Amino acid sequence: MREDRLSPAFRALIEEAERTDRAGQREIARRRYETALYLLRGHDGLAASLILRRVAHSYIDDGQLDLALDCLEAALGVAEANDDKADIAHATNLIGNVHLLRGEFEAAEPMYARALALAQNAGEAALEAMVLQNLGVVASMRDDLGAALEHYGSSLTICRSAGLHRQVGHLLNNMGLVYTQLDQLAEAQAAYEESVVHCRAAGDTPNRLLATVNSANLWLARGEVDRADALCREVVAEAQEVGHHRALGEAFKHLGVISRARGEMQRAEAHFDAAYENAIVREDLLLAAETAREQAELFELMSKNRETLQALSRSHSLFSRLRSRRRLADLQRRVSRLEDRFYVVVARWARTIESKDSYTHGHCERVASYASALARDIGFDEMTMFWFSIGALLHDVGKVVVPSEILNKPGRLTDDERRVMERHAAAGAELLADIEFPWDILPMIRGHHERWDGRGYPDGLAGEDIPLSARIICVADVFDALTTDRPYRRGFTREKALEIMAADRGAAFDPAIFERFLYLIQDPALYQEPDMAAAS
Repeated sequence: MREDRLSPAFRALIEEAERTDRAGQREIARRRYETALYLLRGHDGLAASLILRRVAHSYIDDGQLDLALDCLEAALGVAEANDDKADIAHATNLIGNVHLLRGEFEAAEPMYARALALAQNAGEAALEAMVLQNLGVVASMRDDLGAALEHYGSSLTICRSAGLHRQVGHLLNNMGLVYTQLDQLAEAQAAYEESVVHCRAAGDTPNRLLATVNSANLWLARGEVDRADALCREVVAEAQEVGHHRALGEAFKHLGVISRARGEMQRAEAHFDAAYENAIVREDLLLAAETAREQAELFELMSKNRETLQALSRSHSLFSRLRSRRRLADLQRRVSRLEDRFYVVVARWARTIESKDSYTHGHCERVASYASALARDIGFDEMTMFWFSIGALLHDVGKVVVPSEILNKPGRLTDDERRVMERHAAAGAELLADIEFPWDILPMIRGHHERWDGRGYPDGLAGEDIPLSARIICVADVFDALTTDRPYRRGFTREKALEIMAADRGAAFDPAIFERFLYLIQDPALYQEPDMAAAS
């Protein structure tokens, strides 16, 4: 914007709006920006582009990204109409920021590349520094911390020489985050402390609050929990007063971690809930994913298996969305770790289910092993295989509704007892219905007692109407039931069990799947004959 072409009154209005915005009073700032737009009445497109960007920035701070993007597209259109390279670069950079916040790195990076080239050609040092900072954020999110520090360092050199105190504060905050990740805690502390000084001097409340709450992570890393707690509470109080939601969300996440470390589980749960809700409202996928992961750890400590699975599922889904958009190695590792934890939690839950039934120790894991080998032979891909194995481990989860005296009855079940037992398939699917698994495991849990001839339960499905995953589990489940001891009989040998099952192919079992199983079960690594002498 060429400020010499604008009246002193207009410039004063813009400056007042900017001061109000920096103080966190964004709704008031937007009203002042809108008044300035009205006063322009279309006479200065460049001023209009700047004001639209300022309004967009306030919406970004409030997490209203769709409204921000609308303003930025308008600002870009005005700048392009006036063929002003600097204004085009500013608008393009901010559009990249919106994509960055949403985790859409494949969309953000071309925007930053264009903005950097335009800024350099236009001699816009401040904008060049800003774009370099954003590229540092991208590198940091990719876990390329060396590249992140290089970008931040280049940006910082430009900012210091140009006296850009507000941007220096923001940069040092980001550098503090990287130093903390690198366990360079002295450097991190120095960066945060200088960041707060610069932000305070520039009247930049939002970035000062972010630097403060991020420094809490540093003190947690040093084991100074009380200091971290005090900083977070200071941030919460001020962020609530000025309406800075991003700092508020980060503070609630840290407070959840602190409360969990102190054994204050209910308080931790409330803090994590607040952080997660904050992140979802603002479309901050990374904060939401990290918070859900912390919630899972909390619920695991509280022995809340179902809630642990729900939180792990949410975190996995969010990290996967980020990974699919940008294919970051760091997030791939995080998702892999989440999958490992998911499997451990599910296996523990399966053993808890089996503990009700003294005759089925190891049943869920053996069925998962047989069924997974069969599914892999049929052609399931590796990503599907992981979630298939989760479903296989949980196939009998509905047995939690069956009384132990029925599960462990040594004789045949009465008709009423059998009806209670048969509830477990539908009950298992209902129990897990509100857990958003990345792959649909519910049909295999609900349908693993359906029969090829339509005489199974709970839905009486027949043939290929039975989900393929359930048909696979059915074969594995029956084989393990036949080859292990039950309250009313000893387990059969593999050969006898397969002979019994062969008589039921095309009735209980999908004949094609059973034929594949006959071949696979000959592998000694898959099936070990039980030691009948040791069992007696």
